[in-house]
Amino acid sequence: MTRLSVNINKVATLRNARGGNLPDVEQFAKDCEGFGAEGITVHPRPDERHITRADVYALKDIVTTEFNIEGNPEPAFMELVLEVQPTQVTLVPDAREQLTSNHGWDTQMHFAKLTAIIQRFKNVGIRVSVFVDPDPVMVEYAAKAGADRVELYTGPYAELYDENPAAAIEMYRAAAEKAHELGIGLNAGHDLNLRNLNAFVSAFPWLDEVSIGQALIADALYLGIKETIKQYKYALSNSN
Repeated sequence: MTRLSVNINKVATLRNARGGNLPDVEQFAKDCEGFGAEGITVHPRPDERHITRADVYALKDIVTTEFNIEGNPEPAFMELVLEVQPTQVTLVPDAREQLTSNHGWDTQMHFAKLTAIIQRFKNVGIRVSVFVDPDPVMVEYAAKAGADRVELYTGPYAELYDENPAAAIEMYRAAAEKAHELGIGLNAGHDLNLRNLNAFVSAFPWLDEVSIGQALIADALYLGIKETIKQYKYALSNSN
């Protein structure tokens, strides 16, 4: 079954709005795991507007499922990941001023750079996923660079899904099938929610993991985090 990794960035955003430690990011991560999440994702940015470096170090000793750290592999980020040694690092080509991730790597253009970075992480036993757009060529070059997995950027899928679900799925088929053909893992993330998640997982049953933050935390405002995780896991397991 596709695993659920909860991105807790927005919990840290709420805490940082007032200072102090409410909500408690570390306890929230523990509770997500206790309620059934199979992973915790964080995306520390240089300005620390949500998850901070201190959070990442603290979570290292708290997360008992899969710990996934996302980010642009600038020197400070690489140092952090190499020290913490999470289960997985997801390489994302975010600019410093970028509000949220909105595109994947051009793995062909950045092939040499990505190859060197991926090898550094793999040398210490960290699984490496590369964030890519739904383009089979980008998947192929990520695999050639040594990536263990690719994470498909699903923003365009979510945008199209409500209008034309079938077309939204087909936009991702070639890339998803390329990953399957090459034998590398497949993750997905960005704007997945309770309306569109099941269709994506049903179309690509070899999907290893989804990372969901914004929609999941928003749903938790109404449903509570325990019930929200239950519903997302049901959407993942109830595939056709």
